[in-house]
Amino acid sequence: MIDVIVVGGGPTGLMLAGELRLHGVRVLVLERDAERTPVVRALGLHVRSVEVMDQRGLLDRFLAHGTQYRVGGFFAGLGTQWPDRLDTAHSYVLGIPQTVTDRLLEEHATELGAEIRRGSELAGLSQDDHGVTVELADGTRLRSRYAVGCDGGRSTVRKLLGVGFPGEPSRVETLLGEMEVGVPAQTLADVVTEVRKTQARFGAVPLGDGVYRVVVPAAGVTGDRSVPPTLDQVRQQLRAVAGTDFGVHSPRWLSRFGDATRLAERYRVGRVLLAGDAAHVHPPTGGQGLNLGIQDAFNLGWKLAAEVAGRAPEGLLDSYESERRPVAADVLENTRAQMELMSPEPGPRAVRRLLTELIGFEEVNRYLIEKITAISVRYDLGEDHPLVGRRMRDVRLKRGRLYALMHGGRGLLLDRTGRLSVPGWADRVDHVVDVGEELDVPAVLLRPDGHVAWAGDDQRELLGRLSRWFGAPVDRARPRRPNTPSRHRAASGPGGDAGPGPASTGR
Repeated sequence: MIDVIVVGGGPTGLMLAGELRLHGVRVLVLERDAERTPVVRALGLHVRSVEVMDQRGLLDRFLAHGTQYRVGGFFAGLGTQWPDRLDTAHSYVLGIPQTVTDRLLEEHATELGAEIRRGSELAGLSQDDHGVTVELADGTRLRSRYAVGCDGGRSTVRKLLGVGFPGEPSRVETLLGEMEVGVPAQTLADVVTEVRKTQARFGAVPLGDGVYRVVVPAAGVTGDRSVPPTLDQVRQQLRAVAGTDFGVHSPRWLSRFGDATRLAERYRVGRVLLAGDAAHVHPPTGGQGLNLGIQDAFNLGWKLAAEVAGRAPEGLLDSYESERRPVAADVLENTRAQMELMSPEPGPRAVRRLLTELIGFEEVNRYLIEKITAISVRYDLGEDHPLVGRRMRDVRLKRGRLYALMHGGRGLLLDRTGRLSVPGWADRVDHVVDVGEELDVPAVLLRPDGHVAWAGDDQRELLGRLSRWFGAPVDRARPRRPNTPSRHRAASGPGGDAGPGPASTGR
């Protein structure tokens, strides 16, 4: 039996597959499309996703294919300045096409041992007390202990589960694509600048070699958004909005998107869970969709792995929904606000002018960028300490960087006192004694996703938090499953440096 079947081979599903494999979970990814899509729906990674890649030793791969930007305009196109003093060691947005992100995550997952089966379309799904049965369109039946639907906004998994997807349907639609233009670059730039004074949803971004990413409001809303527009439709809308079609020709691909906002009523039904766009859809304003899905997977992976291994404490897997669903709800709210601010109507334009003035204040600018980039996310873990629930930035230590110690997906006790210990949890939690100056608390316990589960110096409190997040200590826990990699195997691999071995711990 397969441990986990992941339905959907986009960035969310591939990130989840890699996370599960770090813990020795047998993973099969089912992807409907036989080939990777050429459509570039997302253009970059925000701060939290950059941190995720760094924490897993993948960032160098992404930096080699991306461009770092420190510019404003991510909230409804407002503002021009990147704020100072963001709580991160990676204060930039990484421009990188989604097609490259997909490829890099697929390479990472397969290097760790995940199986990816393309051309496999889900047709049926059922579950019982012992597992999940998946039926494919070709009649193949597969059995797994758990399944996760990462199959997009039209999720077949969500529909088969009968999970409600309430929200608002699309009111407006936007056409986009990559194509060549037949006018000089300066002429195009001048027209775009003028049109964007009243049409914030319009744009043309040069990609090199005469190719542009063109975005233009559509005339209405189609019944089936999966059908791409024709080049003639794009030309027609360009003429209607900009007064010219710029001589566009030779499209690489064409697509469309709406502004629907929907949130799944539940993220889990028994042994089946939802992640990424299968759990939430919203307009792409601010570039948050891909990032939200990757961070869903990062939160879910270690929890589901613990459940598969039989060592998850009570409620751990359900904490995925209680932590991530409010984050998605907040993204839906801010994208609704952004779409209103991008409306050409007089009322929204007046509000936009006012907010343009307000974003000139550093505090307002920082607040909005932290919202878009997920820096402001703090899970409610029931603790008053200001660090608990927040994600720890990559602090410098005497022996290197914090994130370099977390490539293997394990928990970490970062201890300045040298008096604390993790007895019984050494198979799941590393203990590093270091007096780096950037850490201004005695010790912190980090979950595998980098969020702080505890801060302080009391050993008894620490033991309680270890049990809460990592299960029973080894003397009362179930034996390690035979297929689970050893600590060193789980903490290393082609995706990054080895995790801390005995010489780098404080035990």
